[in-house]
Amino acid sequence: MLESIRVTEKLHWPEQELAKKSVLNAEESLIIDSKRSLSHLSSGILKDIFTTGTSSYNVLLQSKEEKKHHSQKQSSSTCSKRCRKPSKSPSSSRSKDPRRMKTPVPVMSSGTWYCLERQPAVFVTSSVSSPVKFMHDISVTGSSIVLPPKPKSKVKRHYFSTLPKPKQQPQLSRSFEKGDDFSGKKFCILTAIKPTNLEKEKLRFFRSDYTYNPQFEYANPALPSVLAKHSNASDRFLKQSINIMELTLQKYGSYEKFEQATGGSLLSKTRIWSHVRKYMMKEGCLGEIVVHLTEDLLSRASMTVVNGCPTLTINVSTAREHWLEGMLRHEIGTHYFRGINNLQQPWNSWTGRKKHELKPNNPTEEGLASIHSVLFRKDPFLWRAALLYYTVYRASQMSFCELFKDIGKFVKDPNTRWDYCVRAKRGWTDTSQPGCFSKDQVYLDGILQILRYRESIDFHLLTALGKVSYEDVDRLKGLAVTENLRVPHFLQDHSRYMEHLEKIMEVNELTDRELKDLI
Repeated sequence: MLESIRVTEKLHWPEQELAKKSVLNAEESLIIDSKRSLSHLSSGILKDIFTTGTSSYNVLLQSKEEKKHHSQKQSSSTCSKRCRKPSKSPSSSRSKDPRRMKTPVPVMSSGTWYCLERQPAVFVTSSVSSPVKFMHDISVTGSSIVLPPKPKSKVKRHYFSTLPKPKQQPQLSRSFEKGDDFSGKKFCILTAIKPTNLEKEKLRFFRSDYTYNPQFEYANPALPSVLAKHSNASDRFLKQSINIMELTLQKYGSYEKFEQATGGSLLSKTRIWSHVRKYMMKEGCLGEIVVHLTEDLLSRASMTVVNGCPTLTINVSTAREHWLEGMLRHEIGTHYFRGINNLQQPWNSWTGRKKHELKPNNPTEEGLASIHSVLFRKDPFLWRAALLYYTVYRASQMSFCELFKDIGKFVKDPNTRWDYCVRAKRGWTDTSQPGCFSKDQVYLDGILQILRYRESIDFHLLTALGKVSYEDVDRLKGLAVTENLRVPHFLQDHSRYMEHLEKIMEVNELTDRELKDLI
């Protein structure tokens, strides 16, 4: 089993403001009770939760962001300003205090940001003995006024976000930054696998007629020992990965035809947003996630946290009509919901995970998400997971040029091949040498392990317990918090869900006997 990698890179907005930002209001009024608020949590906590094993290093390939840490405070201040307006409270003589806040609109130099304005989910709470911490800083504009201090015993009225709230208020930020799986060491890995001269080397590679081996540069190269730890490719499921791709090609002729036939047409930004909004309404999370559309992403999408906001970044160049909802099940239905649920569990910190002896959440996390990507497809071929697995293995034995040529038997489009080769060779400077970044094998690894034990896994609990391995579910269920947890809609019909897992097995010609022999 591949080792889990956790990344804690601090993302921030570039300095330039987004002049053409769109603020989309959710028309429905969302009234949320006090048990569904994350308002007291810091962005650091959310970052640890939603920076998943693979999406964590699929962040925007903009090297200039890493050089402008000083802009973080400036943009954070811009992002966190709130408008206030007087409103009445039936429970307090001081109800004329302004309490309305606006959702921050990110500032961005490129791409398109869609920010749902969070609804005024206002409710009355019991007396609060300690200050309430909000996800975002609040700055007040306008003339100053002096208010008498409020007695702590009085009822207070607060604005909360629409995210769910854990029962306790553990200080998770610091504890999540401790330990091997969640340490700052992972930041080195993230930095190491982001070439700063990617476009320049791509142009040179294409001009050479695919004979030049790119020489990648990095802002903060990782130590050779760190790279070596994540350069061991496995051949455990190599046979299965090749068979899955060959089955796909036998039916469709080429990957490009498979993509067009099963994925459908590429979507415009307007249609992407329409699909995303519809899915969020279906899952009851409208207003909780900022959506960023871009072309500067090696993956199809990623779920991260930026300035305290859960942020879904979608690659518009790969957003196809029939595949988009699968991507949303992957990012929101799996990563986001498991992250939210994890906040309520006793193992929501590094010390908690260590105390309960939890296994790494990968490959379960990405395996489950990848299954959900293809769950309801007519032909749920595990093509992408198979090609990523295969490409990493070959990269460990080949130069960049050799790898590019080798995967040509599965993918003809040179731009697509370039993307897969870059993913497998990230972290390496001289790509003329054999070497890989092995993390991309986690998809197929996780898929096959979950399919192997699909009859015994409680998938509802696997989501409800948070960031846990399927191997820990039975042991942890007696210790878990079971109230106010989020489960995606597609898990609510268990028999239908299991039928589609069987279809995935059938279409990819996987057998229980084969998986039992392997796992």
